[in-house]
Amino acid sequence: MMRLVSLDHVVLTVHDVERTSRFYQDVLGMTEIVFGGGRRALHFGQQKINLQPVDIAHEPLAREQVPGTADLCFLVESLDAAIARLNAASVIIEEGPAFRTGASSPILSVYIRDPDGNLIELSQPQDVVIASDDRVNGKGAKKTAPKSNR
Repeated sequence: MMRLVSLDHVVLTVHDVERTSRFYQDVLGMTEIVFGGGRRALHFGQQKINLQPVDIAHEPLAREQVPGTADLCFLVESLDAAIARLNAASVIIEEGPAFRTGASSPILSVYIRDPDGNLIELSQPQDVVIASDDRVNGKGAKKTAPKSNR
């Protein structure tokens, strides 16, 4: 049986690789790396985002190459520090802070946009464990898990 273990990278199709790279470096603190024939990527933690110009001609490619259609969520150590950095860079916070449901815990998030209009969620995990659907209330009836608002 195949078992996925983690996400290695994603590819963002962009209008302007330089402008996008500068944003992710200057605002989000990622590091640019160059690989495979001058292609550029942004590295953070154990992951990377490959930047792909909209007019690229290599294969394989996603069927549709449309900048601004991604919705990415990045975990941060401190949402307060992230908000301070966004304010210092004059980046508009479109929404938040707001509580959301993350992959492994509740998260507190703010939303911004990158130069292509991709939605970027910056989230701080909360020190709470999400209960399973197997919870039972005091009367022996099964409770349902909370619904995500995102």
